[in-house]
Amino acid sequence: MVAMKKIAIEDLVHMDGHNGLYVADVVYADAAHPENVFGCALYHADAQIYLHKRLADVVLKAAALAKGDGFVLWVKDGLRTMEAQKLMGESPIAREHPEWLEAPRLISPPGAGGHPRGMAVDVTLYDAHTDQELDMGTPFDCFPEDKMAGIWPAHRDYDDLSADVKANRARLDDYMARGAADCGEKLLALPAEWWDFRFYPEETSTYAPLSDADLPPEMRLSANKCCI
Repeated sequence: MVAMKKIAIEDLVHMDGHNGLYVADVVYADAAHPENVFGCALYHADAQIYLHKRLADVVLKAAALAKGDGFVLWVKDGLRTMEAQKLMGESPIAREHPEWLEAPRLISPPGAGGHPRGMAVDVTLYDAHTDQELDMGTPFDCFPEDKMAGIWPAHRDYDDLSADVKANRARLDDYMARGAADCGEKLLALPAEWWDFRFYPEETSTYAPLSDADLPPEMRLSANKCCI
């Protein structure tokens, strides 16, 4: 078995807004955040968003494209350490829906996927003139009550959407795809979530996931307590 590569700390970029190019909105650091569906803080109050430098470059390119058209890219989540991922699976809403942790999973187990490697990012678009989020048909992190009932509104294949919503989703997809192309990267738009963009599993699986212990204190994320 080939050992997984270790992600160097210096390869993680602090997504601090880069002088107003985009907005970093650390949803999971605030239990009361209106978009935090988990009902608790997964991250500590001072947590920040980090991405692997290659994905950060894609986001910067996409944000510049959006800004040129009068939109602002909002970054909702990036690196999610294994401890934070564990807390997500232990959250009140996850306990109410244990099937979300079963294949096909809506919540990944600790260490799985792009987020614990900083190789997945959750984003949406705001209108720069009105400071209002574009209508994407659902909020960020919209989960179905019954995952087996069919394709739900947040899924990219869901078709019962207005023309404006379809155009807004297509606009976000276009900025991220063009940003990736400009950086020579291949980006997967996660089918189940219109807000999630990541490197393909064939690549992310070659890297070891990150825990808070792998990070210097100022970069650690987990709230270090179970959601109650």
